[in-house]
Amino acid sequence: MTDSFFLAGRFGAATRLSPKALRLYAEQGLLVPAHVDPTTGYRYYAAEQAGRARLIARLRQLGLPIARIARLIELQPEARLAELRTWLEAETRRLEERGELVEAIARQSRGGDDPLVGAVSVRETAPSKLVCRQGHVTVDALDAFTATAEAEIRSYLARCGKDDGGPMTLHFHEPVNHDGKGLVEIAIPYSGSLEPAGDLSLRLQPAGQEAYLAVPEAHETFPAVLRIYDAIETWFEQSKDLSCFGSPYEIYPGSAGARFDVAYPIQA
Repeated sequence: MTDSFFLAGRFGAATRLSPKALRLYAEQGLLVPAHVDPTTGYRYYAAEQAGRARLIARLRQLGLPIARIARLIELQPEARLAELRTWLEAETRRLEERGELVEAIARQSRGGDDPLVGAVSVRETAPSKLVCRQGHVTVDALDAFTATAEAEIRSYLARCGKDDGGPMTLHFHEPVNHDGKGLVEIAIPYSGSLEPAGDLSLRLQPAGQEAYLAVPEAHETFPAVLRIYDAIETWFEQSKDLSCFGSPYEIYPGSAGARFDVAYPIQA
Protein backbone atom coordinates (compact mmCIF):
# COMPACT_ATOMS: atom_id res chain seq x y z
CA MET A 1 0.00 0.00 0.00
CA THR A 2 1.11 3.62 -0.53
CA ASP A 3 1.79 6.29 2.11
CA SER A 4 -1.77 7.60 1.61
CA PHE A 5 -3.15 4.45 3.26
CA PHE A 6 -2.79 3.49 6.92
CA LEU A 7 -3.28 0.31 8.89
CA ALA A 8 -6.25 0.36 11.26
CA GLY A 9 -4.05 0.77 14.36
CA ARG A 10 -2.18 3.78 13.04
CA PHE A 11 -5.34 5.32 11.58
CA GLY A 12 -7.20 4.84 14.86
CA ALA A 13 -4.38 6.46 16.86
CA ALA A 14 -4.43 9.48 14.57
CA THR A 15 -8.21 9.87 14.78
CA ARG A 16 -8.64 8.83 18.43
CA LEU A 17 -10.70 5.77 17.58
CA SER A 18 -10.05 2.42 19.23
CA PRO A 19 -9.76 -0.78 17.19
CA LYS A 20 -13.08 -1.88 18.66
CA ALA A 21 -14.72 1.37 17.54
CA LEU A 22 -13.25 1.07 14.05
CA ARG A 23 -14.61 -2.46 13.72
CA LEU A 24 -18.05 -1.33 14.94
CA TYR A 25 -18.22 1.61 12.54
CA ALA A 26 -17.10 -0.61 9.67
CA GLU A 27 -19.86 -3.12 10.48
CA GLN A 28 -22.42 -0.30 10.68
CA GLY A 29 -21.27 1.18 7.38
CA LEU A 30 -20.22 4.47 8.97
CA LEU A 31 -16.53 4.17 8.25
CA VAL A 32 -15.68 1.33 5.87
CA PRO A 33 -11.96 0.60 5.26
CA ALA A 34 -10.68 1.76 1.90
CA HIS A 35 -9.00 -1.61 1.40
CA VAL A 36 -8.91 -5.00 3.14
CA ASP A 37 -6.01 -7.30 2.30
CA PRO A 38 -7.63 -10.57 1.13
CA THR A 39 -4.70 -12.63 2.44
CA THR A 40 -3.97 -11.11 5.85
CA GLY A 41 -7.32 -9.46 6.56
CA TYR A 42 -5.53 -6.25 7.45
CA ARG A 43 -7.74 -3.18 7.15
CA TYR A 44 -6.38 -0.04 5.51
CA TYR A 45 -7.89 3.45 5.67
CA ALA A 46 -7.26 6.31 3.27
CA ALA A 47 -5.90 9.64 4.53
CA GLU A 48 -8.98 11.46 3.26
CA GLN A 49 -11.15 9.36 5.63
CA ALA A 50 -9.59 11.03 8.69
CA GLY A 51 -12.01 13.97 8.67
CA ARG A 52 -15.03 11.68 8.64
CA ALA A 53 -13.49 9.54 11.39
CA ARG A 54 -12.86 12.52 13.66
CA LEU A 55 -16.41 13.78 13.09
CA ILE A 56 -17.82 10.39 14.08
CA ALA A 57 -15.61 10.35 17.18
CA ARG A 58 -16.86 13.77 18.28
CA LEU A 59 -20.48 12.85 17.71
CA ARG A 60 -20.01 9.72 19.79
CA GLN A 61 -18.50 11.85 22.58
CA LEU A 62 -21.84 13.66 22.67
CA GLY A 63 -23.49 10.35 23.49
CA LEU A 64 -25.46 10.20 20.25
CA PRO A 65 -26.65 6.78 19.06
CA ILE A 66 -25.13 5.18 15.99
CA ALA A 67 -28.32 5.54 13.94
CA ARG A 68 -28.43 9.29 14.50
CA ILE A 69 -24.72 9.69 13.75
CA ALA A 70 -25.23 7.83 10.48
CA ARG A 71 -27.78 10.43 9.45
CA LEU A 72 -25.85 13.45 10.72
CA ILE A 73 -22.62 12.68 8.90
CA GLU A 74 -24.44 12.64 5.58
CA LEU A 75 -25.87 16.14 6.08
CA GLN A 76 -24.32 19.32 4.76
CA PRO A 77 -22.31 21.12 7.49
CA GLU A 78 -24.91 23.90 7.93
CA ALA A 79 -27.79 21.44 8.29
CA ARG A 80 -25.77 19.24 10.65
CA LEU A 81 -24.92 22.22 12.86
CA ALA A 82 -28.55 23.35 12.97
CA GLU A 83 -29.69 19.91 14.08
CA LEU A 84 -26.97 19.66 16.71
CA ARG A 85 -27.91 23.05 18.16
CA THR A 86 -31.54 21.96 18.37
CA TRP A 87 -30.42 18.77 20.11
CA LEU A 88 -28.27 20.78 22.53
CA GLU A 89 -31.19 23.06 23.44
CA ALA A 90 -33.31 20.00 24.21
CA GLU A 91 -30.53 18.47 26.32
CA THR A 92 -30.17 21.74 28.24
CA ARG A 93 -33.87 21.75 29.02
CA ARG A 94 -33.65 18.16 30.25
CA LEU A 95 -30.73 19.07 32.52
CA GLU A 96 -32.70 21.99 33.96
CA GLU A 97 -35.64 19.66 34.57
CA ARG A 98 -33.40 17.10 36.26
CA GLY A 99 -31.81 19.84 38.36
CA GLU A 100 -35.24 20.91 39.60
CA LEU A 101 -36.11 17.28 40.39
CA VAL A 102 -32.91 16.94 42.42
CA GLU A 103 -33.84 20.08 44.34
CA ALA A 104 -37.33 18.67 44.91
CA ILE A 105 -35.79 15.50 46.37
CA ALA A 106 -33.54 17.67 48.57
CA ARG A 107 -36.53 19.65 49.87
CA GLN A 108 -38.39 16.41 50.59
CA SER A 109 -35.36 15.06 52.44
CA ARG A 110 -35.26 18.21 54.60
CA GLY A 111 -38.82 17.51 55.71
CA GLY A 112 -40.65 20.04 53.58
CA ASP A 113 -39.06 23.22 54.98
CA ASP A 114 -39.82 25.17 51.81
CA PRO A 115 -41.44 28.53 52.78
CA LEU A 116 -43.96 27.96 50.00
CA VAL A 117 -45.51 25.15 52.04
CA GLY A 118 -46.60 27.66 54.64
CA ALA A 119 -48.24 29.80 51.95
CA VAL A 120 -50.67 27.08 50.85
CA SER A 121 -54.29 28.09 51.45
CA VAL A 122 -57.67 26.37 51.29
CA ARG A 123 -60.83 27.74 49.68
CA GLU A 124 -64.30 26.57 48.82
CA THR A 125 -65.20 25.81 45.22
CA ALA A 126 -68.69 26.28 43.84
CA PRO A 127 -70.33 23.73 41.54
CA SER A 128 -69.87 24.60 37.88
CA LYS A 129 -70.63 23.33 34.42
CA LEU A 130 -67.57 23.18 32.18
CA VAL A 131 -66.84 23.10 28.45
CA CYS A 132 -63.67 21.05 27.96
CA ARG A 133 -61.17 20.01 25.36
CA GLN A 134 -58.62 17.26 25.98
CA GLY A 135 -55.37 16.40 24.26
CA HIS A 136 -52.06 14.55 24.68
CA VAL A 137 -49.11 16.95 24.63
CA THR A 138 -45.47 17.36 25.64
CA VAL A 139 -44.26 20.34 27.68
CA ASP A 140 -43.00 21.99 24.50
CA ALA A 141 -46.45 21.79 22.88
CA LEU A 142 -48.45 22.67 26.00
CA ASP A 143 -48.65 26.46 25.55
CA ALA A 144 -49.79 26.21 21.93
CA PHE A 145 -52.40 23.59 22.74
CA THR A 146 -53.69 25.62 25.69
CA ALA A 147 -54.01 28.82 23.65
CA THR A 148 -55.75 27.06 20.76
CA ALA A 149 -58.16 25.14 23.00
CA GLU A 150 -59.05 28.19 25.07
CA ALA A 151 -59.71 30.29 21.96
CA GLU A 152 -61.86 27.52 20.47
CA ILE A 153 -63.94 27.14 23.65
CA ARG A 154 -64.47 30.88 24.13
CA SER A 155 -65.44 31.28 20.49
CA TYR A 156 -67.97 28.46 20.82
CA LEU A 157 -69.46 30.01 23.97
CA ALA A 158 -69.74 33.37 22.22
CA ARG A 159 -71.51 31.79 19.24
CA CYS A 160 -73.97 30.16 21.66
CA GLY A 161 -74.67 33.49 23.36
CA LYS A 162 -72.88 32.48 26.57
CA ASP A 163 -70.58 34.56 28.74
CA ASP A 164 -67.02 33.64 27.75
CA GLY A 165 -65.19 35.67 30.39
CA GLY A 166 -64.88 32.96 33.04
CA PRO A 167 -61.54 31.61 34.30
CA MET A 168 -59.73 28.94 32.32
CA THR A 169 -58.43 25.85 34.10
CA LEU A 170 -55.72 23.53 32.83
CA HIS A 171 -56.06 20.03 34.29
CA PHE A 172 -53.15 17.57 34.27
CA HIS A 173 -54.64 14.08 34.12
CA GLU A 174 -51.25 12.51 33.27
CA PRO A 175 -47.61 13.57 33.72
CA VAL A 176 -46.38 15.99 31.03
CA ASN A 177 -42.67 16.41 30.26
CA HIS A 178 -40.24 17.04 27.42
CA ASP A 179 -39.90 13.39 26.43
CA GLY A 180 -43.45 12.09 26.66
CA LYS A 181 -47.00 13.20 26.02
CA GLY A 182 -49.55 13.39 28.82
CA LEU A 183 -53.31 13.92 28.87
CA VAL A 184 -54.36 17.50 29.69
CA GLU A 185 -57.73 19.20 29.69
CA ILE A 186 -58.68 22.85 29.12
CA ALA A 187 -61.96 23.84 30.82
CA ILE A 188 -64.06 27.02 30.98
CA PRO A 189 -67.32 27.40 32.99
CA TYR A 190 -70.68 28.26 31.47
CA SER A 191 -74.26 28.71 32.67
CA GLY A 192 -77.58 27.52 31.30
CA SER A 193 -77.84 24.70 28.78
CA LEU A 194 -75.36 23.75 26.08
CA GLU A 195 -74.66 20.89 23.68
CA PRO A 196 -71.22 19.36 23.04
CA ALA A 197 -69.70 20.17 19.65
CA GLY A 198 -66.85 18.52 17.77
CA ASP A 199 -64.06 17.66 20.17
CA LEU A 200 -65.55 19.87 22.90
CA SER A 201 -67.18 17.98 25.78
CA LEU A 202 -69.26 19.01 28.79
CA ARG A 203 -68.95 17.96 32.41
CA LEU A 204 -70.13 18.97 35.87
CA GLN A 205 -67.59 20.04 38.49
CA PRO A 206 -69.15 19.45 41.96
CA ALA A 207 -68.74 21.81 44.89
CA GLY A 208 -65.83 21.13 47.19
CA GLN A 209 -62.54 22.52 48.46
CA GLU A 210 -59.12 23.03 46.96
CA ALA A 211 -55.62 23.65 48.31
CA TYR A 212 -53.90 26.29 46.22
CA LEU A 213 -50.92 28.56 45.77
CA ALA A 214 -50.73 31.78 43.78
CA VAL A 215 -47.65 31.25 41.58
CA PRO A 216 -44.88 33.84 41.98
CA GLU A 217 -43.49 35.22 38.72
CA ALA A 218 -40.15 33.49 39.27
CA HIS A 219 -41.91 30.10 39.27
CA GLU A 220 -44.25 30.53 36.31
CA THR A 221 -42.27 28.49 33.79
CA PHE A 222 -41.32 24.82 33.61
CA PRO A 223 -39.44 23.30 35.43
CA ALA A 224 -39.47 26.00 38.18
CA VAL A 225 -43.26 25.60 38.53
CA LEU A 226 -42.69 22.06 39.79
CA ARG A 227 -41.67 23.64 43.11
CA ILE A 228 -45.23 24.94 43.50
CA TYR A 229 -46.67 21.47 42.95
CA ASP A 230 -44.14 20.00 45.39
CA ALA A 231 -45.10 22.56 48.05
CA ILE A 232 -48.79 21.71 47.86
CA GLU A 233 -48.08 17.97 47.89
CA THR A 234 -45.84 18.45 50.96
CA TRP A 235 -48.63 20.44 52.60
CA PHE A 236 -50.98 17.48 52.08
CA GLU A 237 -48.40 15.15 53.63
CA GLN A 238 -48.27 17.38 56.70
CA SER A 239 -52.09 17.67 56.92
CA LYS A 240 -53.11 14.47 58.66
CA ASP A 241 -56.86 14.97 58.23
CA LEU A 242 -56.84 15.96 54.55
CA SER A 243 -55.87 14.20 51.36
CA CYS A 244 -55.77 15.00 47.66
CA PHE A 245 -58.01 13.35 45.11
CA GLY A 246 -58.26 13.94 41.40
CA SER A 247 -55.92 15.74 39.04
CA PRO A 248 -54.04 18.96 39.87
CA TYR A 249 -54.86 22.01 37.80
CA GLU A 250 -53.82 25.55 37.02
CA ILE A 251 -56.33 28.42 37.16
CA TYR A 252 -56.01 31.46 34.88
CA PRO A 253 -56.02 34.21 36.03
CA GLY A 254 -54.71 33.50 39.50
CA SER A 255 -55.41 35.12 42.84
CA ALA A 256 -53.73 38.18 44.38
CA GLY A 257 -52.63 39.43 40.97
CA ALA A 258 -50.78 36.23 40.03
CA ARG A 259 -50.84 35.07 36.43
CA PHE A 260 -52.17 31.71 37.62
CA ASP A 261 -52.76 29.53 40.69
CA VAL A 262 -51.88 25.87 41.11
CA ALA A 263 -54.59 23.92 42.92
CA TYR A 264 -55.35 20.40 44.12
CA PRO A 265 -58.86 19.16 45.00
CA ILE A 266 -59.30 18.20 48.66
CA GLN A 267 -60.89 15.14 50.16
CA ALA A 268 -61.59 15.49 53.89
